[in-house]
Amino acid sequence: MSLSIAIHGKSFSADNRPLMEKLWQVLCEKPCEIVLSAYFKNHLKEHGFAVDNLASYEEKSGTPDHVQMAWSIGGDGTLLETLTHIGAKELPILGINTGRLGFLATLSPQEVGAAVDQLMAVNYRIEDRTLVSVQSEIDLFDGKQFGLNEVGIMKTDTSSMIVIKAYVDGNYLNTYWADGLIVSTATGSTGYSLSVGGPLVMPSSDILIIAPMSPHNLNVRPLVVSSDAKLKFEVTSRSQNFLISIDSRSRVIDSKFTIEVQKAPFTAKIVKIPGDDFLQTLRNKLNWGLDVRN
Repeated sequence: MSLSIAIHGKSFSADNRPLMEKLWQVLCEKPCEIVLSAYFKNHLKEHGFAVDNLASYEEKSGTPDHVQMAWSIGGDGTLLETLTHIGAKELPILGINTGRLGFLATLSPQEVGAAVDQLMAVNYRIEDRTLVSVQSEIDLFDGKQFGLNEVGIMKTDTSSMIVIKAYVDGNYLNTYWADGLIVSTATGSTGYSLSVGGPLVMPSSDILIIAPMSPHNLNVRPLVVSSDAKLKFEVTSRSQNFLISIDSRSRVIDSKFTIEVQKAPFTAKIVKIPGDDFLQTLRNKLNWGLDVRN
């Protein structure tokens, strides 16, 4: 069985070249059709990899329709980039981690050979992950208004808070005086949401988390709502603008615009090889259980 794979990767240094060479050798030995993102193909060529004969795709146009799976080589941020290439196609995506341990890209380069064999044998599972989408009166992110982790609404300066009036399904929730607000998916609960005091959530949970950043009122706490909820935010700031972000992308917009956040109409499909367990990653990443009593 042959597998057609679209691969996107991050830039790597000369120090990481031996690791990439081993990874690339494994891939070339397997019966796979490889299609590279234009960025990653150019970067591989710069490092002397023989990839001229491989097809490529432009990131703006997205992954080709015929590929069966997408691979991300890098860290969690690279996987989030790869997801923007996939969009609503809902291709299964496998994250190969070449840096520090991530929550999304959890497969090590040393495990790739065995992982490809598992993929060929269809011995894997796919986790459907909720995506969050953001809308406004203007096109915020060139038609790619979705993210896997979170939407952030933040101040643009260092001097003053912003005021965010929040609504859930048309009902007034609260007015947040804070540095910002994060609307996180369950997957994103281990990201920025966690750093501002949000709860850890199993990634398959169908929820959204509303978490304020440095709120002026200390009795304001993160709130978990159904992913079917429709959220609306009106922002007031002294600078007359604010920062809107979705995963690793961001831009400054005028405070006259409102922000609407809800679940995206499609999901991210994350490939999980046997042995890849979220709870194990949680323990490894957060050092849970490192106690002399254990």
